[in-house]
Amino acid sequence: MKESAKSKATFVFIAGVVRPLMNLMMAKTWEGTEKLPAGGFIAAPNHCTEIDPLVVGHMLYNQKRAPHFLAKAGLFKVPGLGPLLRATKQVPVERSTAGANRSLQVAQEIVAEGGAIIIYPEGTLTRDPGLWPMKGHTGAARLALEGNIPVVPIAHWGAHEVFPRYGKRFHLFPRKHSRVVVGDPVDLSAFAGRPLDKATLAEATELIMDAITALLAGLRGEEPPAQRWDPAKQQQAKHGRFIERGQQPGAGTEAQ
Repeated sequence: MKESAKSKATFVFIAGVVRPLMNLMMAKTWEGTEKLPAGGFIAAPNHCTEIDPLVVGHMLYNQKRAPHFLAKAGLFKVPGLGPLLRATKQVPVERSTAGANRSLQVAQEIVAEGGAIIIYPEGTLTRDPGLWPMKGHTGAARLALEGNIPVVPIAHWGAHEVFPRYGKRFHLFPRKHSRVVVGDPVDLSAFAGRPLDKATLAEATELIMDAITALLAGLRGEEPPAQRWDPAKQQQAKHGRFIERGQQPGAGTEAQ
């Protein structure tokens, strides 16, 4: 994707500030970066800390792939941050169905130009008590199947120790280690020609979430839960922060 002069300049400015800070805060290991497609693609990472967009964005930018995130529309209203998001062609996501469809249309245009679009299938920070990926939303699968776009699963682990889920402050000492692994594009060929109904999208989303979870299990050296966490079954909201009653945010496993 050919970035505009303004977008390039803004990315260079942000990278000049963020990369030294990221390198100072944590050591890093990146694996599988050669699996990133040469053309446009959807990156689908796990989501366990507010700073993981910086972790994923850092990795992609260093591979000369400017990251374009689907981001909450409210972030574009934050003074100072909003202009940077717009200048680098990040994609605002409204919670309404019409707004979500508009966001996917813009994302499709970015990918068609050869860009990298990052979609968190979980839609928000995982509610899983052990920080495993929870049940995903179907936006990434829909975009991939509508446009025959490769979906690249990405897992990361370690950044949550620097800034815990729902945390209020950074934990810089001792220095932490962030690891990112890029997987092979998810094989969605079985869905070619099928109607993009609820069942198809749910099945494709499960494959994407399975791929992300498998990568994370490899990073953690642990077996994931037998059943994926489903906020609806736990009577939790789909979006926004969820704090378990009687517990305080920022204290390890306090928030789900």
